[in-house]
Amino acid sequence: MSALTTSVNENETALNHAGEVARGERFEFGKNWNAFLAVLDDDRIARAERSLQEMLEVDDLAGRTFLDIGSGSGLFSLGARRLGARVHSFDFDSDSVACTRELRRRYFANDGDWTVEQGSVLDAAYVESLGAFDIVYSWGVLHHTGDMWRALGNAGDRVAADGKLFIAIYNDTGSQAERWKTIKRTYCRLPSFLKKPFAVMVSVPDELKRLLSSLLRGRPLEYFSHWRNYRNARGMNRWHDIIDWVGGYPYEVAGPSALFDFFKARGFTVTAMKCDNVGLGCNEMVFRRTDGPKGIVD
Repeated sequence: MSALTTSVNENETALNHAGEVARGERFEFGKNWNAFLAVLDDDRIARAERSLQEMLEVDDLAGRTFLDIGSGSGLFSLGARRLGARVHSFDFDSDSVACTRELRRRYFANDGDWTVEQGSVLDAAYVESLGAFDIVYSWGVLHHTGDMWRALGNAGDRVAADGKLFIAIYNDTGSQAERWKTIKRTYCRLPSFLKKPFAVMVSVPDELKRLLSSLLRGRPLEYFSHWRNYRNARGMNRWHDIIDWVGGYPYEVAGPSALFDFFKARGFTVTAMKCDNVGLGCNEMVFRRTDGPKGIVD
């Protein structure tokens, strides 16, 4: 894709994103991630790297190509680059693109092996123009596109033969998930000054349950340790994840079986998964493609 075409595509995507936000149809993920960058440190980066190593079952990504769909803060693009991959990051959200570019500037300034663009996974022409990758990564993103199954298909199409697709998709909990869809839509339609108070209000019941559970088990400090040690889970931050969760709209869900069947029909097999007792959280799954365009793989 030429520089001019890329610029036009990015401008169109930015306008589409701004329009959806203005209409209350989309959460501003990027603004949340921009706040997260203020607390990003070497420990969180190292934990993000270990998360990739664990699920992809690799020591490093040297010689591999890595596509980060919905790069968000840029943390996992950074982790992949530090592990040796040639990285292409893109996001629909303008502020998320800015965050990812900021991390590239901080850690890999003027690096030709890390490209950052604004684009939509639902834009088939754009996604196809990127080619095939050894690793396609999209954690907690495709269920926020407004057309999850098409997004999943487009992501899978970018995986090279013998390459891997690492996704995380919100679990289908039936009516409970439907209630949260209403909450998320409400958050996005509120005036800005009411959004954080609303997020606190809807989070209090679950936080009180967690606190009460720790008290009943005689471990009152356990609740506070959960907040303090939250970075152990993929290097994230508890408060930023709460805002991301409450406001995260559009919102779709899928159970492990539905994801398994979807990708099995497209020539993929499961190589790793974390789907036990996730509740409203994400099912994490890694698929290996057994056919498709050839990339750079071992």
